[in-house]
Amino acid sequence: MPGPVTQGADLDTLSRVVEKVRGNIKRVIEGKPDVISAAITVLLAEGHLLIEDVPGVGKTMLAKSLARSIDSSVRRIQFTPDLLPSDVTGVSVYNQETRQFEFRPGGVFANIVVGDEINRASPKTQSALLECMEEQQVTVDNTTYSLDAPFMVIATQNPIEMEGTYALPEAQRDRFMVRLSVGYPVEAAEIAMLDSHTMSNPLDDLEPVTDAVEIRKLIGIVTQVHVSQAVQRYTVALAAATRRTSELALGASPRASLHLVRASKASAAMQGRDYVLPDDVLGLAPQVLTHRLLPSVEAAMGGRTTASILESILSSVPVPEGTRA
Repeated sequence: MPGPVTQGADLDTLSRVVEKVRGNIKRVIEGKPDVISAAITVLLAEGHLLIEDVPGVGKTMLAKSLARSIDSSVRRIQFTPDLLPSDVTGVSVYNQETRQFEFRPGGVFANIVVGDEINRASPKTQSALLECMEEQQVTVDNTTYSLDAPFMVIATQNPIEMEGTYALPEAQRDRFMVRLSVGYPVEAAEIAMLDSHTMSNPLDDLEPVTDAVEIRKLIGIVTQVHVSQAVQRYTVALAAATRRTSELALGASPRASLHLVRASKASAAMQGRDYVLPDDVLGLAPQVLTHRLLPSVEAAMGGRTTASILESILSSVPVPEGTRA
């Protein structure tokens, strides 16, 4: 039997807010509707976003425009080799007047945290994000501090610049729900960008179109989207197939399966449905799974990439005749 059914009015509200946010971001990011939709999907699915691409294609602009579209607390952390874990999480400082330690919150204490060039920080500083990304809390000096919802980390990194960078460990990458690339714009969009961005910075004129309270309500709507047993089995079958193949040294984790279902629920809600189809899972699988996989030595030497290996796996796993039941 179907699970809880989201009211049509709730889905209408979600669609209306999503369109306002999407339209706001489009004023800054030209010609990338799929990238914008993916970023909003991660927000509504309570995930974190890793934007990986070459310099100058708008990674930070995408992150900032999403953050500015929501009237909520936003912090930006510029990751550098000398950044300390306490700069991220916070630190206890002794107050001479009160003779007590006081907690000074770090950069993660915000609804949306923009981490610029995350792979420039040391592994020790990168690991400071692990607890807050998974458990939405920070522990400093044996005291745990909760982070307000919604909480989303949007991190950027440059994959081609190796000097002075530290590759994200597998445990860190696995905490990002989606990795996406902005890519180069089409010619018409790049011409439009030259016209609009040379007169002024469009980010300066960007006003919030929603707030944290409304986003929390939309997240609640997404959680009520129904996922049938058939779709759940299909999701697990995809993850299991990545663990069995000899072409991958590391397959998808159970967390990856969970992230894939949560992202699919958000995507379905954005399309006006209160149930997930197998096509939702199949369409999001490359963005959710690819960055978690590691090719085997033999596959890498044969020129196989994780994307091509995953494509083969997705085509080999039977898609259920999908419905709500």
